[in-house]
Amino acid sequence: MVEKVGLTPKGPQFSELVQGYWRLADWHMSPQERLSFLKQHIELGITTVDHADIYGGYTCEQLFGEALAIDPSVREHIEIVTKCDINLCTDLVPERKINHYDTGKQHIVNSVNNSLSRLHIENIDVLLIHRPDVLMDADEVAEAFVELKQQGKVNHFGVSNFTPSQFDLLQSRLEAPLVTNQVEINPLNFEVAHDGTLDQLQMNRVKPMAWSCLAGGAIFSGQSEQQIRVRNELEAIREEIGADSIDQVIYAWVRRLPSNPLPIIGSGKIERVQTAVDALDITLTREQWYRVWVASKGHGVP
Repeated sequence: MVEKVGLTPKGPQFSELVQGYWRLADWHMSPQERLSFLKQHIELGITTVDHADIYGGYTCEQLFGEALAIDPSVREHIEIVTKCDINLCTDLVPERKINHYDTGKQHIVNSVNNSLSRLHIENIDVLLIHRPDVLMDADEVAEAFVELKQQGKVNHFGVSNFTPSQFDLLQSRLEAPLVTNQVEINPLNFEVAHDGTLDQLQMNRVKPMAWSCLAGGAIFSGQSEQQIRVRNELEAIREEIGADSIDQVIYAWVRRLPSNPLPIIGSGKIERVQTAVDALDITLTREQWYRVWVASKGHGVP
């Protein structure tokens, strides 16, 4: 069974697996099918859901909100994460010339109000700054956070894809702790394990959220030397431990990191979600973990 864990010692309680909805628009579900899928993973114990304003070209929050509107009581059983600060060029904003970032106070506040409207909810459990903004004024972001907190629109705040120094900069302006840093972690790309990102989170007892754990499917079908090496090693370990699929080995590999990442599941198929849940029973040895490291790097440890 999926358990609840604290993102920080005094922070919000999230399910140890997170259901991601960034591909919701591609699942081509009716509102009732979306609601049924949501209820199914809640029954499995996955109560935390991950969104962003831009997902699906600014449509995924709306699609999710339509499902919630059918049965508003479901809101009481889930924790909603969403993100802001990426400005995408879309038909909705024809005057926008390039994709760019905006962590200005007014943009953050407007993004939250739009997300609340699309999701048909009154408050967001955790708001993340989606990508580091070179023009980020930490004092201005802090002002936005304080205002949103006071208005009851956002309970907690965090970041996504931030470096340790970017994390520290924003934290230095806040009284409440940032509750997570959502970063990419998979056997093809785990640079955050070496650049100080996960070290800093472990030091502060902040759990990261891990996106793209399956590397967007590249681990299963990619033909580069690295992808083939990793796939073969994962398959060998799968046979050793009796796992049903290499998906489960990957989730166990991510969860073996001492910063205790919360993997985000990207599939809209409940069978794949169940596979991730079953992986919670798997613990890799240190040697098995490093075998994947070696396969990915293409050389032994120093």
